[in-house]
Amino acid sequence: MFLINGLEQNTLAVNDRATQFGDGSFTTARIVEGRVQLLNAHIERLQQACERLSIRFSDWSVLAQEMSTLAVKQANGVLKVIISRGPGGRGYSGRTCDSPTRILSTFAAPAHYTQWKQRGVNLALSPVTLGRNPYLAGIKHLNRLEQVLIRSHLEQTDADEALVLDSDGWLTECCAANLFWRCGQNVYTPRLDSAGVSGIMRQFILTSLARSPYRVVEVNARLTEISQADEVLICNALMPVVPVQRYAEQQWPDRELYQFLAPLCELPD
Repeated sequence: MFLINGLEQNTLAVNDRATQFGDGSFTTARIVEGRVQLLNAHIERLQQACERLSIRFSDWSVLAQEMSTLAVKQANGVLKVIISRGPGGRGYSGRTCDSPTRILSTFAAPAHYTQWKQRGVNLALSPVTLGRNPYLAGIKHLNRLEQVLIRSHLEQTDADEALVLDSDGWLTECCAANLFWRCGQNVYTPRLDSAGVSGIMRQFILTSLARSPYRVVEVNARLTEISQADEVLICNALMPVVPVQRYAEQQWPDRELYQFLAPLCELPD
């Protein structure tokens, strides 16, 4: 189902800046029993992205209501929300764009995540690196060509997900997930101030670990550092958390952190 500016339709104006320039942001939420998980966090993410991109969107209460209404109709699944700068002219300037477009769509829940939780995932190193851009880092803007290429290369392997570095060689994230690893009681996750997406579930896990016996640290790390880990896991709003079984010749059978986080992340509201 698609909802564009409050109307049930699947046609977008050809001059919308989402299609012309990828000028906008999006978030993808999990629907469980007719409710949007972490609804407020998803709204805040979109607000932060619009502020960073100078998109003049203000209908936040309307958007939240539409998200909740669609979730009830879907029951269980996925809700994607896009906010673009709206219709515009040929050039890059968005000065005259004062009617942002909101696009909501629902989908079935990914079936493979259940299997991933049971067996863990295998990772492969992506040959595609992420460009460093502190101004856009962290937000989930509509320019996702890097992820499209990462996914294309991943599909040429037998791995489930990709380990992704930035252009300076720092460990950053996966294709569609954030990354954590544990060494004893210390838990690490890559810094995302120059590249990558700060996911909703990543933020939830950081908050949860701050109140736990674990010590969580955001770090600049090289790929070799995860070889010293006792455990590795990945997360996103839909999984919501999955253990990593293998990368190259390295295996991680320990699931201590996963077992701690899994029940917290399953119904985070």
